Amino acid sequence: MEFHGRIHTLPNYVKHFIAAFVVVLSIGYITGLQFVRNTDSDNPIGIEQNYLGNEEQETVTVMKFKKGEREMLTILHTHILSISFIFFLLGGLIAITSIPKRLKAFLMIEPFFSIVLTFGGIYLLWTGILWMKWLVMISGVIMTLVYLVGATLVLIQLYKKPTLNN
Repeated sequence: MEFHGRIHTLPNYVKHFIAAFVVVLSIGYITGLQFVRNTDSDNPIGIEQNYLGNEEQETVTVMKFKKGEREMLTILHTHILSISFIFFLLGGLIAITSIPKRLKAFLMIEPFFSIVLTFGGIYLLWTGILWMKWLVMISGVIMTLVYLVGATLVLIQLYKKPTLNN
């Protein structure tokens, strides 16, 4: 079965359903990013302090304590599962677009590497490997960019008229 370009053949009510889903999913994703920003975890020092605490510093605005093992496992478990589902669903929609197949494959597969690097990096940072904060930040940025590009392309493809090549 050929999936490439299938999005163009969907009935309008299915296209509207998919568009509504992607918009609401994006609101949820962006809300999560705002939470990260609000906890000052959008920079390497903030990432480190969020998981390892800052109680040893003399002047802090918000006191943070090192997360316990149960809390870390809960954070990792819930985020890895939920974000995997987000990218599985988005990847399924990307699969039926008519974008170039190499770009499509990248947008579908890369997020799973970023999930492992981001949350594996958070765990390793928590164990004391401090340079992991950089890996967490870089992989998190890449994951977000891939999400935004993928969601935008799906929305564009929903209402784009297919070309003769599709």
